[in-house]
Amino acid sequence: MPNLDNHLKINRCPHCLISNPNLSGLIPEFSTREDNASNLRYWRVYICARCGGVVTAYCNETIRNVVNFYPEIESVDDTLPNKVKTFMQQAIDSTFAPAGSVMLCASAIDAMFKEKGYMEGGLYSRINYAISDGLIPKDMELWAHRVRLYANDQRPSDFSSSLPSVDEAKQTIEFTKALADYLFILPAKVKKGIESSSHKELDLRDITNIDL
Repeated sequence: MPNLDNHLKINRCPHCLISNPNLSGLIPEFSTREDNASNLRYWRVYICARCGGVVTAYCNETIRNVVNFYPEIESVDDTLPNKVKTFMQQAIDSTFAPAGSVMLCASAIDAMFKEKGYMEGGLYSRINYAISDGLIPKDMELWAHRVRLYANDQRPSDFSSSLPSVDEAKQTIEFTKALADYLFILPAKVKKGIESSSHKELDLRDITNIDL
């Protein structure tokens, strides 16, 4: 971690995600304690010269190294398949370039369906097969196709289409994350919970006889 100085040196701005941001101190340094007078922390507030987003950071009373800063830079869950994880992280990291971010989201979604065995055709076919097979809820169909169409609009041949905004890229990322949660992260958590449970031998017939 960097030192708590007049400029905060981190790899990316947590708001616009531009690399090597210019984060300069906004107000004088101040300190806080817990209600029992413990946990003394020294804080600084910084502003990104590019997007105007505010970042707070603190160090403790013994060293000047930053302990943490807020908001934290978003990262992708390690349980995701490698290609899905890579595309999603690159989409998040390039939010400040929304056209590229949207196309990376489409690549992440395409990789998700391939990981589930849908290899034939293009993304359009994979989405429809996933819906018809019940892999994802019908409610997700519109969003999945919207991401696909956003990505198609950014191709060079679609010169007449409008460019997505940063907000639209963020919305696309949120849907992509939700789909990843549904297909991979939540099932992994459920499986881990079942395997670690002391009652994992309990079957459904036993559960129906439990009176809560």
